[in-house]
Amino acid sequence: MSDTPNYQTALETPPLFSDAAAHKVRELIVEENNPNLKLRVYISGGGCSGFQYGFTFDEDSAEDDVAVVKEGVTLVVDPLSLQYLMGAEIDYSESLHGAQFVIRNPNAKSTCGCGSSFSV
Repeated sequence: MSDTPNYQTALETPPLFSDAAAHKVRELIVEENNPNLKLRVYISGGGCSGFQYGFTFDEDSAEDDVAVVKEGVTLVVDPLSLQYLMGAEIDYSESLHGAQFVIRNPNAKSTCGCGSSFSV
């Protein structure tokens, strides 16, 4: 049996969207005055560890995107990124060091110091 994540197993453990992250996304959507916006989380090649996380707002979602709705806010993930985000938690954190979205990814074998890139 392979440990390589795939789309079918990823559907069984979609990303968790924390209350804090959903609340912050809702605030940002209200500021943009566009209720059709969704938070898209994606993985791309790069960063100091091989893969990096990306966040963007998107009005559209593809047919094969996975959508997680919380507090009336939608998080969407494309199938390729979902393979690396299965079981991950998308959270929002504020501290003396600043405020940022944080991904706690159980699939990451290592992460860089700033937490924006990882390896599997």
